[in-house]
Amino acid sequence: MENKRILLDDQAIRRALTRIAHEILERNKGIENTMLVGIKTRGIYLAERLAERIEQIEGSAISVGEVDITMYRDDLTHKNEDQDPLIKGTSISKDVTDQKVILIDDVLYTGRTVRAAMDALMDLGRPSQIQLAVLVDRGHRELPIRPDYVGKNVPTAKEEIIEVALTEVDDFDQVSLSQS
Repeated sequence: MENKRILLDDQAIRRALTRIAHEILERNKGIENTMLVGIKTRGIYLAERLAERIEQIEGSAISVGEVDITMYRDDLTHKNEDQDPLIKGTSISKDVTDQKVILIDDVLYTGRTVRAAMDALMDLGRPSQIQLAVLVDRGHRELPIRPDYVGKNVPTAKEEIIEVALTEVDDFDQVSLSQS
């Protein structure tokens, strides 16, 4: 039997995203020259939810894009029968040059995903600034990366697993902690 502890339910996730939206607006003094970029897969859904909240608060829309970091990973794994990496595609409709880009991801762990996302962004242009928002920061960084906005800090052991379920992918919202 799996020992799973629920860290955030749907209401706690909603509250965390609302707080992060307010923090983004406060720190950036609005949304001018600012865009959200979700890291595939769950980061894009969190970015879209943040964009909705920001629009409700600010009264104007913020640009949202998505970045696929597959080709930028330093631990690239092969996912299909041809032994080629499974590429999901990057979709950013606005030039990132001179924009404040806020990367959005579900869980921050070693920092390698964020590093890969920053490399992907830099291939698209030169943002004036890159900020990072995560739903959960679990620690154990291998790279000097620190989030600007955090939904919940969860100190974990390396053998523990943080699972993020989002309605768009999993049919429900929940963040849980389990043993590997």
